[in-house]
Amino acid sequence: MIDSRIKAVMNFVEKNSRVADVGADHGYLAIELVKNSVASYVVASDLNSKPLDAAKKNIAAAGLSDFIDVRLGDGLKVLREGEVETICIAGMGGALIAEILNDSPQITNSAKQLILQPMNAIEKLQAWLKNNSWYVADIELAEVGGIIYEIISAVKNPAFITTTTKKENSPLLKKFYQQKISKLQRVLDEMSKSPAAVQSEKFLQIQAEIESLKQK
Repeated sequence: MIDSRIKAVMNFVEKNSRVADVGADHGYLAIELVKNSVASYVVASDLNSKPLDAAKKNIAAAGLSDFIDVRLGDGLKVLREGEVETICIAGMGGALIAEILNDSPQITNSAKQLILQPMNAIEKLQAWLKNNSWYVADIELAEVGGIIYEIISAVKNPAFITTTTKKENSPLLKKFYQQKISKLQRVLDEMSKSPAAVQSEKFLQIQAEIESLKQK
């Protein structure tokens, strides 16, 4: 029912937390969180009614309607301040996740933990976290369909930061770096078609990033 990416999100949730699953789609994460006694209560929300209707049916079929509140709405706007301790946002672009968090500061800051799985632009998301006093406590890698994703656990209390992340000890780490190098190399190859692009600062930065990744 859930892939390794969603399992990694789930594994970061603290026991008995009240959780918001933003962009819940068919409600699989919410169901697993309650079924496995990880979350005591979940708000499963989505901007689109069609997947949310499917989520309602799945949740009802699992007999968990009393523990999972399904809400139609935009981002964190469906939540009340302090209603949940953990906010999960998975499967969206990093810039969009940052925008969702930024649009509802009172809701975001009333949570204790953010569990985020960006599909791209993780650097932008990490910059937002840093600028808004959220500390990256841990990062995990998960592979789905041959693509490796990063899952971030961020907290308000720096005391919960680990010295070594799960990512650093992951068996997927080498493959993850290889995928990043390949992606960056494709960008360089495209830029190489333009003499002006080759002379740009961005071109040099990408070259430097590739060399740095090769050393890891």
